[in-house]
Amino acid sequence: QVPVVESGGGLVQPGGSLTLSCAASGVIFSVYTMGWYRQAPGNQRELVATITSGGTTNYADSVKGRFTISRDNVKNTGYLQMNSLKPEDTAFYYCNLNSPTHGYWGQGTQVTVSS
Repeated sequence: QVPVVESGGGLVQPGGSLTLSCAASGVIFSVYTMGWYRQAPGNQRELVATITSGGTTNYADSVKGRFTISRDNVKNTGYLQMNSLKPEDTAFYYCNLNSPTHGYWGQGTQVTVSS
């Protein structure tokens, strides 16, 4: 069983919005820092945003003001609300759960921003 599964990716026009979900199972979701990362073809995987177990958030400069990371510890699910999408946001988006002793990656979901 994969502990982390992403969903919500797809094709969207520039200026549009998408919400990605990260569903966790078999782990105590609430204790983990959750992060969203992305990787475009030919590029390294980069941090998009993180949210700690206490709710502190951190964003890459390129997405500040456009993306919002959140989590629902009751539903064991995290989210990435993406607004004002740009073609350069096109990438495979991955969810990560991280603690001092364990880390998990999902298999990713593709986001394509194109007209």
